[in-house]
Amino acid sequence: MLKAVKVRLYPTTEQRESLARSFGCARWYWNYALNACIQNYEPTGKSLKMSVYKGLLPRLKLEYPWLKQDCYSSVLQCVAINLNKAYKNFFDGRAKFPQFKSKFDKQSIQYPQNVTVVDNNLKIPKIGEVKAVFHRVFKGIIKTVTISKTATDKYFASILVEVECSNDKLSRDKILGIDLGLKDFAIVHDGEGFTKYSHPKHLKCHQRNLSRKQKKFARKVKGSKSRHKHKKLVAKVHERVSNSRQDFLHKLSRKLVNESQIIVVENLHIKGMVRNRKLSKSISDVGWGMFINFLDYKLKDSFGQLVEIDRFFPSSKTCSCCGHVVDKLSLDIREWDCPKCKSHHDRDSNASQNIRTEGIRILSLDGGNPVLAELRRSKTKKPQGGKAFVDETGSPHPICTQMGVG
Repeated sequence: MLKAVKVRLYPTTEQRESLARSFGCARWYWNYALNACIQNYEPTGKSLKMSVYKGLLPRLKLEYPWLKQDCYSSVLQCVAINLNKAYKNFFDGRAKFPQFKSKFDKQSIQYPQNVTVVDNNLKIPKIGEVKAVFHRVFKGIIKTVTISKTATDKYFASILVEVECSNDKLSRDKILGIDLGLKDFAIVHDGEGFTKYSHPKHLKCHQRNLSRKQKKFARKVKGSKSRHKHKKLVAKVHERVSNSRQDFLHKLSRKLVNESQIIVVENLHIKGMVRNRKLSKSISDVGWGMFINFLDYKLKDSFGQLVEIDRFFPSSKTCSCCGHVVDKLSLDIREWDCPKCKSHHDRDSNASQNIRTEGIRILSLDGGNPVLAELRRSKTKKPQGGKAFVDETGSPHPICTQMGVG
């Protein structure tokens, strides 16, 4: 089983310079290999294989000696592997076309071997022993170590460790249904009652400070030291917003996972929802996708299960008492009465209860395997004439269109 531990690094001035040179070598080789792939595609219609631009490394090290002197050899090989993975993700529709890297953005390099932990230091090839803060003890074989530098000049190391899988299972028997929203971040139904968790509105709390610093940054002359200084101040505000958001999502997801064995959520189309200009900032700030990812990996780690129901399931318009589905229910209606059984419903709590019920129904099919249940359900669906098919694969990337792909 693979686990990642992220630790803070405190390199010395000399070690910062060595890391900067390694970042520069890795960034230069990435841009060189990506440019070679694009130029080869234009006349031939085929991209270069990894073995081709990986085989260019010996010649490049002779032509540019600083590639060999300033950077560990395995780091450049990892760059080639990551570029090949980026192309594969692009053609499989999981990511955008690979972009050229800039020295002004976040920097990172990956070490696949020869990184060890010595006391409270991390021993890195060609860098030396870098002071690190280990907030937890981990035992296992270190597979890879990724060194990164943020926009606020902070250094981190993500250590991927192979550990033995523990067989300790927590005694949890609850099934939770979660309805995610903007007014309240999450409405959780456990079969007996519901609990609402309010949205902290992280960006709104820092909006005034962020706007003031962004205005000062916009007035500075491009390329000046003052502009570089204020750019770092703006990045610090964004970092505080991101840290507070992740802290809230980690704590809430951990609380829910410790209470339940199965959690049911909606498979939201967040990319499509962000296109709404009036709600895009609020949807981006709330972090639904990150929250679902946190729930997923924490449930897997504790032998739990995450069930995602169809995004078109009418959870808000369905009466949780009799199952009647109303025709229309606009977003401004927060409470409504069922026209069939006359039950009074709170919109969000009713949706969370319906989500939980639908998740239990999916789990009851095919021996409790939601994947097999969804496959069987999709196969048994009959095509209905006169209705449009919703294609959610997304529009082709501009670069992809220019290159004649997709």
